Amino acid sequence: MEYLYLYLNIGSFIVPFLFSFHPKLQFYKKWKSLLVGIFFMMALFISWDVLFTNNGIWGFNDDYISGFKILNLPIEEWLFFICIPYACLFTHYSLHYFFKNLAFSKKTTSVFYVILLCILILTLWYFYDRWYTLVNFVYAIILLGLVYNYKPRLLQEFLPTYLVILLPFLLINGVLTGSFIDEQVVWYNDAENLGIRIFTIPIEDSIYALTMLLTVFTIMETLEERKMLKKNKV
Repeated sequence: MEYLYLYLNIGSFIVPFLFSFHPKLQFYKKWKSLLVGIFFMMALFISWDVLFTNNGIWGFNDDYISGFKILNLPIEEWLFFICIPYACLFTHYSLHYFFKNLAFSKKTTSVFYVILLCILILTLWYFYDRWYTLVNFVYAIILLGLVYNYKPRLLQEFLPTYLVILLPFLLINGVLTGSFIDEQVVWYNDAENLGIRIFTIPIEDSIYALTMLLTVFTIMETLEERKMLKKNKV
């Protein structure tokens, strides 16, 4: 289906966008911080994306995209990094609005962090020669380490909502990687990843989603904290 990737982006974005103006949620008030977070995330992830696409680590099926490209990336891929973080962060803040105490304890967060870190390091010990695995997991180790040590509250709040967000994220990614359709929208060179799939989704994508969203969330919350401090000083 032509434009499938575009339709998935729009479908993911439209409902969260409309509900951003709900008088109780008022997510639109966080747009400035969100856009800054998305900009910095895209500066990193788009650079990574261009390099991987140009070197055949992953690519795109022309049957499912419009054909318009920037830096050899389909316009739909650029929109992915806007629409999906928008929808996911809207979900995060909505969940925290309805469930005020939705956060892991310090102990649970520490256990989660240590276990995940061990898995990432041990995997890299044996599979450091797989480019997607290497870049993805190294960035995850660095980012998680920084947030855990300098902004632990953010990790406590983000991890439980990430586990919820992961379900619709995997559904969208499942379609992109060939679930429910004849061919893949996004294909992966399995020589450059672990070759382990959640249905049709490379397992690395779960960490990719974590780091993409946590990058935006950390920048957002840092800016929102500064905004509140300035407001309180006035």
